[in-house]
Amino acid sequence: MMRQSLYSAVVCDALDGLGFTNQSPRTQLLSLTVDEVLVGRCRTTSWEEIDFEDPAPYELELQAVDSCEPDDVLICAAGGSMRSGIWGELLSTAAKNRGCVGAIVDGAVRDISKMTAMGFPVFATARCIYDSLNRQRVIAVDEPVEIDGVIFRSGDLVLADQDGIVVVPQEIEEQAMRNAWQKVHDENITRDAIIDGMLATAAYRKYGVL
Repeated sequence: MMRQSLYSAVVCDALDGLGFTNQSPRTQLLSLTVDEVLVGRCRTTSWEEIDFEDPAPYELELQAVDSCEPDDVLICAAGGSMRSGIWGELLSTAAKNRGCVGAIVDGAVRDISKMTAMGFPVFATARCIYDSLNRQRVIAVDEPVEIDGVIFRSGDLVLADQDGIVVVPQEIEEQAMRNAWQKVHDENITRDAIIDGMLATAAYRKYGVL
């Protein structure tokens, strides 16, 4: 129901109304695979760039994927690095098999066409063909991460679509979702009134929604 009716902008507005005014990264994290609303629970990973032979290649990223639970969204905080494509087809396949519903990557990804064919939602900063082996690695799982000044914590609700990405802290999730549903309702009434001929100024005066 949430995937069909809610969207990132209205949730961001609801968070604004609660005083949480920095819950959506302004950096360009674009949908690179499928055009749908991604909704799930954050599963965070923190990445670093390396320039040596990794003694335990892919270790923590594989652990993160294998420990995914249904409705998880993998959050890859890599500081926007273009050093390699840290997410691709095989990780998407493994994550999807565990019930993961998508990935948000503050960095580069590869295997775009294959992930698109899988129907696996991936939001990322860019594309990069290089393998992450000996270029980047996961250094922490399930610890708070930061993307463009916004904090993501494992278990937080996250929504992503063509407008952007918004994360909802667990401690205010219930109220934020209630307010978001109310705004969707109010926007629908306002839209119908405008379609029926009411001027936008009059509709705003009457319903207080824009």
